Amino acid sequence: MSHLPLGDARVAELLHAFLAAEYRWQHDGGWHDIIIGLPTPGLELAFPDATTFGALSAWNPLSIERSRDENRLADEALHDALVASGHAYLPAFASARNRSWREPSWLVFGMGTDEFDALSRRFGQLGTLWWRPGTHVRLRMDATRPADMPDEPNVDWLK
Repeated sequence: MSHLPLGDARVAELLHAFLAAEYRWQHDGGWHDIIIGLPTPGLELAFPDATTFGALSAWNPLSIERSRDENRLADEALHDALVASGHAYLPAFASARNRSWREPSWLVFGMGTDEFDALSRRFGQLGTLWWRPGTHVRLRMDATRPADMPDEPNVDWLK
């Protein structure tokens, strides 16, 4: 899926939404937090052999709302791509703090940035999370940082 150009104001709005969102991963029947800018010691203890972690979704490409059926089909296609990749993965989700939106996601292990970013672009995702064990969770924005936006310490701009 190709990205349409987004204006600086829309990129800034979405960046703030991604930074304010809640992210969680599922393991052993419970949901566990992922917080941008913090390490994930519980995840690392549960999966000590993981070399990287990445969270991505196929829902609402470029944050343009689609129907539940369209999103479910895209999520199934992403799940199939994760199975084909051979990487381990777990269910995850992202949501607004007030639960005004919620998107099922996947937490994938051991995928390098090139492969991860290509998969994210394939499903039209503007914002994803990716980090290595022992480091802080980082937001990856598949956009150019708006010129008037200050640098965010936990954000990687990919363009």
